[in-house]
Amino acid sequence: MLSRRLLRVKVMQMAYAHHQKGESSIQQTEKELFHSITKSHELYHTFLLLMLELKTFAEKRIELRKQKKRPSEDDLNPNLRFVENALLVQLADNNELLAYNAKNGNPWVNNPEVVKGVFEAITKSQLYIDYMETEPGDYAVDTKFIAKLIEKVVAPYDGLFSLFEEQSVYWNDEIEFIISMVVKTVKGFSQENGADEHLLPEFKDEEDEDFVKQLLRKTLVNQKENMELIKKFTKNWDYDRVAYMDIVLMQIAIAEIVEFKNIPVNVSLNEYIEIAKFYSTNKSGLFINGVLDKIVDHLIEQKVINKPKA
Repeated sequence: MLSRRLLRVKVMQMAYAHHQKGESSIQQTEKELFHSITKSHELYHTFLLLMLELKTFAEKRIELRKQKKRPSEDDLNPNLRFVENALLVQLADNNELLAYNAKNGNPWVNNPEVVKGVFEAITKSQLYIDYMETEPGDYAVDTKFIAKLIEKVVAPYDGLFSLFEEQSVYWNDEIEFIISMVVKTVKGFSQENGADEHLLPEFKDEEDEDFVKQLLRKTLVNQKENMELIKKFTKNWDYDRVAYMDIVLMQIAIAEIVEFKNIPVNVSLNEYIEIAKFYSTNKSGLFINGVLDKIVDHLIEQKVINKPKA
């Protein structure tokens, strides 16, 4: 399920923590890595289940309004566009999501105020107002609406981010990544598949699972050797003032470039430069690019790697 970039970020986080603690074994850090990935998969399901909880909340509100002592015409004949949204109905019947819910429980039972807050934000949005005036029966329209709703209204809700950050330390830096996976899932649904539509697994395939495992191992096992390389090509810099996150990212990048023959050098370089821009300092991208460029030239010259830079 997780993109290669997020897998690299996971390795970065674990390698950083491993070096900071100084007491964990590689096996312990690897176990922590896979636990972190499982927690990301949990967040993915939690977000999908939120969409169902919003549908249920809307249905209950409709029923409560019908039970008023003096219900209005709108109370008795409510607009059902949202609760009858074809994508939400399909998701509510999804076999994999129902199985997950049965096994792990509903994470929203103890957070009704957050659900209510998200729903109120939805009903106030122009996106929702416009959608409620459309005619039912178009699956593509319903799917597009839910995808946009997640991106534009649900995901930015402040209370949601606060709740996720409180519930797990693993979710602090990856909520946006997971939201993109949820949107990808929604856009990929097909009406013909009905309840049998597949959700995203933890790993896309065995190759991705092996990639993240080997990347962490090679980074930690070859730490001293790669540190010497980094020191050699940062000799004009005050090494003690280099951001430690930059050092960790360069260690991982070197491990990937050397160990994974099928990944082009420029792909690896671009990935870690982009990660550095997000997780380190403003100048980290340029700094890492310059140092790694020299290291790659050296490794090619020494025949440590035999793949072109571009």
